[in-house]
Amino acid sequence: MTVEQDTHIDLFVKVILARKAVGVVVLDVHELTSLADYFIICSGKSNRQVSAIADHVQRELKTAGIRPLSVEGAREGHWVLMDYGYVIIHVFYEPVRLFYDLEGLWADAPRLKTENLLGIAATGVAREVRHE
Repeated sequence: MTVEQDTHIDLFVKVILARKAVGVVVLDVHELTSLADYFIICSGKSNRQVSAIADHVQRELKTAGIRPLSVEGAREGHWVLMDYGYVIIHVFYEPVRLFYDLEGLWADAPRLKTENLLGIAATGVAREVRHE
């Protein structure tokens, strides 16, 4: 991972966390697929929060000069897929995330800890999504 990519990944995480997304996970999938280098998976507690997270991410990254190639599912708020080229963001309504279990499907992908994720872990503010 280049320093530039690492900075961008942490920017993505910071913007996602600003809307109180829970269970934020960054998967390094570059050796497993040609779709993207990283998947960022997070959840909202309601479909309105999911849509708000996605809208906020798109707006804030646009001000940083980062525009998505495509965004799907923002209106429904169950699973928003935001394609930024080398980064794909999945914003789920929690029950939908548990059903599709992307972390389980990509279990071989290393999990990355960015500066903002380490800060959350140190304070214990965010919680993980339970996989039952």
